[in-house]
Amino acid sequence: MVRGLYTAYTGMMNQQARLDVITNNLANASTVGYKKEGSTSQAFDSMYTQKIKDDSEGYINRRIGKESLGVKIGETYTDYTQGSFKVTGNTLDLALEGTGFFNIEYTSKSGVTSTRYTRDGSFSINNEGMLVTEDGDYLLGQGGRIQIPTGTEVSIDELGNVYADEQLVDKIQITDFEDYNYLRKFGENLYTAVDGAVEKDGNYKVREGYLEMSNINVISEMVEMITISRAYESNQKAIQTIDSSLEKSVNLGKI
Repeated sequence: MVRGLYTAYTGMMNQQARLDVITNNLANASTVGYKKEGSTSQAFDSMYTQKIKDDSEGYINRRIGKESLGVKIGETYTDYTQGSFKVTGNTLDLALEGTGFFNIEYTSKSGVTSTRYTRDGSFSINNEGMLVTEDGDYLLGQGGRIQIPTGTEVSIDELGNVYADEQLVDKIQITDFEDYNYLRKFGENLYTAVDGAVEKDGNYKVREGYLEMSNINVISEMVEMITISRAYESNQKAIQTIDSSLEKSVNLGKI
């Protein structure tokens, strides 16, 4: 029965972790360029199968009674599928159709500058004439920061070439990666490349006057939330039942 308590407890912890991911997705359903997150679980039988194949055991199969019968919280992953496009008509609103990320010059509170990557193409021109994000970080081109001459009309083609009064200013730097597992989320819709990340050219078209919205399906997330809540309640009831049985056993022993 005590083992049953632990099993139900691990089930509740796992459902809580899944619920945290779902609620974060729902909170960012309207965030431009946000990518859905998901979580995985490891069942006991798969853990046990891996263990009996472990050479460190000297090819001696462990008894099931030695193993935890609970569920193990797995990893959190990101779904990088493309979100839907929203028409804005704003020249400086850009969406990437295909693969790749905009390059952003990000400056930390301590003044350290580094490159971050995003699918959020909501840009504007600051007082210095630079193309920046809504947070004021610089959009990078092949020549570095992209500066627009004062009083000029801006246009951007499918390749990411930036024109001011039909004169080429720069080309937006778009970077893709061989393996997205080497990207780590930074904030709501920024990513940073970790050691081992291999860059490659993206297969994309820049759509002027559009924004890529999040790839969250709100209805699916709500249905998943209900499923998680019911699973959590089931584990909770199991704990209550076992606790009641243990209480009766203790009282019986006193008699």
